[in-house]
Amino acid sequence: MTHTHSHPTHDHGGHSQEEILDLDADILAEHLAAITGWLPLTTDPRHIVDVGCGTGAGTFALLDRFPEARLTAVDTSAEHLRRLREKACARKVDDRLDIVRADLDDPDWPELGTPDLVWASASMHHMADPARVLRRVHDLLAPGGLFAVVELARFPRFLPADAPEERPGLEERCHAAAEHVHSGRLPHRGADWGPMLTAAGFALDGERTVTVHLDGSGDEAIGRYALSALRRIRGAAAQALPADDLAALDGLLDTGGPHSILRRDDFALRTERTVWAARRVLRSAP
Repeated sequence: MTHTHSHPTHDHGGHSQEEILDLDADILAEHLAAITGWLPLTTDPRHIVDVGCGTGAGTFALLDRFPEARLTAVDTSAEHLRRLREKACARKVDDRLDIVRADLDDPDWPELGTPDLVWASASMHHMADPARVLRRVHDLLAPGGLFAVVELARFPRFLPADAPEERPGLEERCHAAAEHVHSGRLPHRGADWGPMLTAAGFALDGERTVTVHLDGSGDEAIGRYALSALRRIRGAAAQALPADDLAALDGLLDTGGPHSILRRDDFALRTERTVWAARRVLRSAP
């Protein structure tokens, strides 16, 4: 489940986690549609469960892809679910959507039915005991049903390797510092979920990595996304960065200053997402 207590609701620049999730959904909508279109389904699902749904990026991509399906969206954040409900009403798909507030790290799960497809995007690495959650999802699925786990293979980068000019390689050093801070709290971030899925009883049915490279110069949404992401990195890495790196990072984040990332013509959004598709195997009768 998306554990909002692991990530402050407001980052260094005052951008809420919900706003970042919404930007992510808008900017990467085409790539998300490619992932939902790739899923190795034998028939269109009638019931989908989206675990750790956030503000609905995957929820709406799945409702668009499978117009006959009903979807249950689950998250632990009341604010995420409030925004999800508002967007569902605006899109006029609220009649196909059930919203459940729950933390799947809890031993007692709510009633979620018997879905044909379970979707977990950027949520599994937040679980305290992902092996237990994987087994629960396996038992939840209808026989032959599919579980899709989507995780970042590469966290977003925005600058060329030799930028900024006064501190080349700054972005990689910031990510390394942030990873060091987060490693103890999120040990499964960046994991290979394939072996864990098979250990939980699934048959791995496919794996795909989607690469994203979008020019950011002149694109307001990507600019906002870059600022939000770099502000969150600053919040995590500030104490571990040398003074010169921190000053250079603050220069990139100063939207009114001469070194603002928004003034650069060479910044882009570069990231990767990997999806694992795993099936609950049909057991033959003894």
